[in-house]
Formats: sequence, structure tokens, C-alpha cells
Amino acid sequence: MLDNFFKFEENGTDFKTEIFAGITTFLAMAYILGVNPTMLADGGMPATGIFFSTAIASGIACIIMGLVSKYPIGLAPGMGLNALFTYTIIIAMGNTWETALAAVFVSSIIFIIITISGLREAILNIIPVDLKLGIGAGIGFFLAFLGLKGAGIIVSNPSTIVSMGSLLSPTALLTIIGIMVTMILFVQKVPAAVFFGLVETAIIGLIFTYIGFGTGNPLMPSLPQYIISFNFDTTLFFGFARGFGQLFSNIPNLIMIVFSLLFVTFFDTTGTLITLGRQCGFIDEDGKAKNIEKAFLSDGVAGMIGSICGTSTVTAFVESATGIGLGGRTGLTSIVTGIFFILSIFFAPLILSLFTAPVTASALIIVGFLMIEQLKEVNLDNIDIASSVFMTIIMMVLGYSISLGIAWGFLTYAVATVAMGKYREMSWGMWILTIVFIIYLFFGL
Repeated sequence: MLDNFFKFEENGTDFKTEIFAGITTFLAMAYILGVNPTMLADGGMPATGIFFSTAIASGIACIIMGLVSKYPIGLAPGMGLNALFTYTIIIAMGNTWETALAAVFVSSIIFIIITISGLREAILNIIPVDLKLGIGAGIGFFLAFLGLKGAGIIVSNPSTIVSMGSLLSPTALLTIIGIMVTMILFVQKVPAAVFFGLVETAIIGLIFTYIGFGTGNPLMPSLPQYIISFNFDTTLFFGFARGFGQLFSNIPNLIMIVFSLLFVTFFDTTGTLITLGRQCGFIDEDGKAKNIEKAFLSDGVAGMIGSICGTSTVTAFVESATGIGLGGRTGLTSIVTGIFFILSIFFAPLILSLFTAPVTASALIIVGFLMIEQLKEVNLDNIDIASSVFMTIIMMVLGYSISLGIAWGFLTYAVATVAMGKYREMSWGMWILTIVFIIYLFFGL
């Protein structure tokens, strides 16, 4: 029955691979269970309630993605979107968290309408194929940077902005060992290499902690006092309904909030889904992906689910590339990821204690390395393409945002095209998008 529904053989996968891929994707995404409560609590929301909301919303969204689009993609409250939600919409603009949740609900409905109407596909078809490939490679670099930062290998520095941390620190050393272990498994073509690399890295981390190397460091793996906990807090559920009054009482505020959420969600999701679809082999010669509309529809519904459950926008996670890199090719991968998110409500102490940032960092770095392969398909002989792809990648990493990288890529492409006298080759849609990105970059949202 599962084979008939997901078509394992047609997609070059099997049941066991999908299970391992789903677990691996979950482990790569599990950090959001710890990060999201910390960030949203700054906006006055109860941390315990946010953990529960994050787990439930992510679990439901992943299962919907798997059943509707059959894409092997995990979803959870997006990094960057949760910062926009807390520090801009709530703190800087002075809105209540209920109002912010209502805005997430409204922006998700608009996202669904854009998808159903075909407008989203029309916008996607405007983007040159080479630029799409550059976005995918940029996300690979971004993933690697996330891993290096989470491991403490790359750290902030007031003099040089960033620099290399001490490689003898427990977290950095554990990540380096994890990268080596995972790479050896991958080169030897061991099935589920990324997953087993995660598990082995966690075990090594436990040994480090046991012998006293890294004891007291919260980022090092450890055995929790309780393996199972029951912590059900539904205080945030349907809080969005109380925010509609304030949201619609100030129309300029409504437009600013909803447009900000919609803009970042649209281009983050577009870059992520197209890139992951290409990694799965779902993109045809014309640059179109099969069932991509259903994937975008699932993403829009996920945003609504997030607001109903009481968390910031739930969207596709680029960390899904870890499961795809392991061989996940069908919706069963995302369903397994979703099930583990729901189970995490009971096993939160064990998950958060074992699979910490240094453990998952090795998977992110290895997958990031695999994703830059797309650059070989980019026509770097053309200066307009080469310059825009370069700016996309470097600004995505240094700006710490997928949408910022895309914006810089568009702006650079437009300037280079005009400079080369090829401005007539740019479609009206590209000009409109470029103007929108200029507003985004220079005036904010």
C-alpha cells in the first residue's frame, strides 16, 4: 500500500531509506525545539507553551507535506521569521503576540491564494535558471555556515566580525570528528551515512562529557535526568483569534506586518523548495518541478497551522537536505519527521540533550558541501550571471538570510544586464521584482 502511494521504486528509494531519512531530517531540525521558545519568549509568550506549539505545529505540517505533495521536506517555525515575529512585529512595532499570530494567519492565507491563482508560478518562471541554481548553491554554503557557527568553529569577533574559534574547544573538536566520521561513511558509500554519522557523533560526545571534557558546556551531549516528560501546555492555542481586532484596527500597521511576513516567507520558501526539489531530481529540463504547487500549498497551510497552535510562521526547512542527501525521495520522509516532532513532546529531554548543535553541525556541513555541486551547471562565462550568483551566495551567508541573498542576486543581475546593454532581454516581471527587492534592501519592510 505504501509503495503504491509513494512509488518507492519509481523514485529510486525504499521503505528503510525513507525511515532513516525522516529521522535524520528531524535530528537536523530538532534544534528549533530549543531555539524557538527562547526567541518567542522575548516577545512575552510562555516558553513552555511555545515548545508544545512548536512540536505540534511542526509535526502536523510535516505530515500534511508528506501526504499532499509527497515531498521529503520537513517544516517548522522558520529561523529569521521567528526573529521578525518577535523583535520587529512585537517589540519594535509594539504589537501584542496575539496580533502577531493573527498577522501570520492572514499572510498564510494570502500565500495560499497566490499559489492557487498561479501567480507564484508566474513569478518563478520569470527567474533565470542560472540564478535559481545559484540560489541553491548559496543555500548549501548557508547550511555549512550554520553548522560551523553552531559548533563554535566560526565565532563572532569585534575586530574582524567573524573568526575561527578554538579547534580544541569541546564543541569544535566534536564537530570536526563528526565531519570526519560522516565523510568516511559517505565516501565508503555506507547506507544512511549521514544518519549514522549523527548517532556516532552523539555517542562520542557522551564519552567526552563522561570523561570530563566539556562538562558544564550546555552544547555538549549529555544524558538527561528524565528521558520521558509530559508537558502539555495549550495556552497559546487559538490566541491568534484575539489579535484580529487590533490587527484590523490599524490598516497601515496591518499592511506593513502582513507584507513583511509574506515577502520573507515567499522568497525563503521559494528558494528552499526549488533547491530541495532539484536535489531530489524533481526538476525537469524546463526548470519546472513536479507537484511543486502542492508543496507550496502545504507550506501555506503550515503557516496557518502555526498561527492556530501559537507559534511564528511554519515553513519548509533547508535542513531537509540532510534527509534528502541520505536518499529520502518521497513524502514518507516528511511524515516520519512529523511523527518524531509529535513524539518529541514526550522525549524532549532526551532529544535536546543528545542531538545538540555540535552533533547536527557535521550533517549540515556535509550536506552543504553536496549542494554546491549545482554551481557546475551555472554559465559562469557570462558576467551578468557570474556576478549575480556570486552576490547571491556571499550575501546569503554574510547577511544570514536566504531572502537577502536572493534580493542581492536580483539587484546585481539587473545592474549587470543594463551595463552590458542587454536590458531589453529582461522581462517586465524581472524589472518589477528588482524594484521590489531594491525597496526591501534599502528601505526595509
